[in-house]
Amino acid sequence: MQYVAKRNNLNKLELSELDKKHYLHPTTPPRAHYLSGPSTIFTEGKGIYLKDIEGKERIDGVSMLWNVNLGYGNEELAEVAKQQMLKLSYSSSFSGQSNEPAILLAQKVASLAPGDLNVCFFTSGGSESNDTAFKLARFYWKVKGQPEKTKIISLEQSFHGVTVGATSATGIEGFNKFTTSNAPNFLTAAAHVLNAELGDKSDPNYSRSIRGIIESEGSDNIAAVILEPIQGAGGVRFPPDGYLQAVRKLCDEHNILLIADEVICGFGRTGKTFGVDNWNIVPDFLCVAKGISSGYAHLGAVIMREHVREAFIQSDEMMFHGFTYSGHPMACAVGLKTLEILERDQIVKNSRLRGEELLKGLKYLESNYKHITNIRGLGLLAGIELVKDPENGISFDPAVHAAALYTDICMDLGLQLRYFDWKGTNTVALAPPLIITSQQVEEIINRMSDAFKRFEKQI
Repeated sequence: MQYVAKRNNLNKLELSELDKKHYLHPTTPPRAHYLSGPSTIFTEGKGIYLKDIEGKERIDGVSMLWNVNLGYGNEELAEVAKQQMLKLSYSSSFSGQSNEPAILLAQKVASLAPGDLNVCFFTSGGSESNDTAFKLARFYWKVKGQPEKTKIISLEQSFHGVTVGATSATGIEGFNKFTTSNAPNFLTAAAHVLNAELGDKSDPNYSRSIRGIIESEGSDNIAAVILEPIQGAGGVRFPPDGYLQAVRKLCDEHNILLIADEVICGFGRTGKTFGVDNWNIVPDFLCVAKGISSGYAHLGAVIMREHVREAFIQSDEMMFHGFTYSGHPMACAVGLKTLEILERDQIVKNSRLRGEELLKGLKYLESNYKHITNIRGLGLLAGIELVKDPENGISFDPAVHAAALYTDICMDLGLQLRYFDWKGTNTVALAPPLIITSQQVEEIINRMSDAFKRFEKQI
């Protein structure tokens, strides 16, 4: 109790100094952080609102990292976590051992997933889920007598995580080049080139398309293709109509597994339970995390089709893969309660309806401010682009850092958003908690409007 009292009495400066000294932050420039300390120290959250150590309240317009779908301070999730920790705080899933929350969550996820995606492997998060899918895809071909099928094709501007395999599949240059060596057998294809994937060899990107890479590498060497239904960290990039169906058909034609990375899109973010539901396709693996526990517990999963599990059980070989926290009982109990709330409170429907309102509001901003263009959204996942001159397609000078400037202004006005400036674009992302109300959507648009007024004076 003495330590807790001391901790609660620390002021912003004291915490900042401790942070600089002892905490190496993820996805942060180490030198800048060491010199300046944390940009924000959050202390409270309730609903869609966050409060920092200085008492300033902000709307969380991006669900922090696309994950706090049910908002902050949900008492039901806190209570189920407490009760499960008191009853059974931990048990292993190794050697065939199990626990009730893991079993029930696997059953519930299978009931929600499309097609015959009926079997779950639990992880601690998205990077682990994608890494697991890569290993399971290769194991699948191994037990099917085709061990040479090892290569994984991903897309440019994709983000699949930060473990070694997931980073190697990520198509964003900064992440991919962070270390001096990546895992072998990962290939990157041009993203969203529909005509090429349909077989149009006159397409200038044909050789860089998934189809072109399959032809050059040989389908007998390709284990799987991984894609996000909507690219998140790549800049909220939507596929053209028919693209996902074309890739599904292409994989079927060439005997290649399809992995859908639904870490962001899953569990209602796009206005449907899963992102792939918007395009009526069933991947062979569906990777999830984030929304499965609304950020209240470390939890992810790989959901696989029946034919994948059927291949595994035909082999007597041990599956030498698993995490200490695979099927963690407390995390699974929180996940189960999260999915119960999603259904009971019609959260997916709310995502769709509020998403329509959000998109309407963004189009209003586009019609009233000259630097905003390329509005896109599905459910409560949306993006806008900032350009110097939309009519003539003139971008801002990269040195201006337009999207960073705009999100800084929004933050000052009490609205937290994210920006992406890969390859010279200035994208601003929105992904508020799925519990948001119509009035709160309107408040986001109002604050964005005020931010644009200030932005246009400063730019």
